Amino acid sequence: MNWTIILQAGIASGTVLLFATIGEAFAERSGILNLGLEGMMLIGAMSAFSVAVNYGNPWLGLLVAMIAAGLLSLIHAYVCIHLQADQVVSGLSLTFLGTGLSLVFGEGLSKAGAVSLLPQLTVPVLSSIPFLGDVLFTNQSIMVYVGYLLAPAAWYYINRTRPGMHLRAVGEYPAAADTMGVNVYKTRYLYTFVGGVLAGLGGATISLAISPGWFSHMTTSGQGWIAIGLTIFAQWDPLRAAAGSYAFGALRRLILDLQAPTTLLFWNIPFYYNPYWGFFLKMIPYAFTIAVLVIGSREALRKRLGAPAALGIPYIRGQRGV
Repeated sequence: MNWTIILQAGIASGTVLLFATIGEAFAERSGILNLGLEGMMLIGAMSAFSVAVNYGNPWLGLLVAMIAAGLLSLIHAYVCIHLQADQVVSGLSLTFLGTGLSLVFGEGLSKAGAVSLLPQLTVPVLSSIPFLGDVLFTNQSIMVYVGYLLAPAAWYYINRTRPGMHLRAVGEYPAAADTMGVNVYKTRYLYTFVGGVLAGLGGATISLAISPGWFSHMTTSGQGWIAIGLTIFAQWDPLRAAAGSYAFGALRRLILDLQAPTTLLFWNIPFYYNPYWGFFLKMIPYAFTIAVLVIGSREALRKRLGAPAALGIPYIRGQRGV
């Protein structure tokens, strides 16, 4: 079993989860729970691939994907912020909407053939570091390097800047933030949009870099739902989100490698994959996601995990409470 290849592939596929998870962390930090990640990622993947096919420019496809998913997220923002609808119901509806739109507009894209993709890069000097150089800096998509920069930048923004302080205040005590002059509605709109943009970026990364192509709803393979679970697992922290995303990416690749006769871990112990185990092995990431969501739904544990106090609660100016 080649652990360098497994971890290298895990970093690549984990980057998709990283973008979506950080986007969801921004939205939830503002108090908006968005369960529409899967739909926005599908829209992003379809839009990016469609533009790349028709115009031969993957960078334009990346931009269109981010805008398309961001606009879709604004529907959720309007329903939750101004209409004060249930955020869970709205988010699920957004997933259905995004899935339906991507299937309609993505009709025929699976037969598009070769298309221009985002470049892969090897970083000089850093790639020569033993083991880590091969895993992190050798022949990786440019989006992987964007992910390396995004996680610490998002952490710094949330925890060390004034706009980040306003974001946390709106998610914790919106009434107090409003009293101090922070526009709660504008802030929630902004970061819900940011979450949509990053979800679209994650979807585009799939179709233009990690698993090139468009295969209808199979393109994201439920990664939007995993990202929602990872947001809770990471305690809304971008650096923890990066660790969790890369770990999940490596786990998914490991499951694929276990489907062939191989050796177990670092020892030369023969391991033979039983086809009947496949269903159970593939369930591991999703079962973990469900477990995290169940844990995160309990009020006491949510407080212990550090969930934003106003998460999922509509804000009405002048109403007492959070």
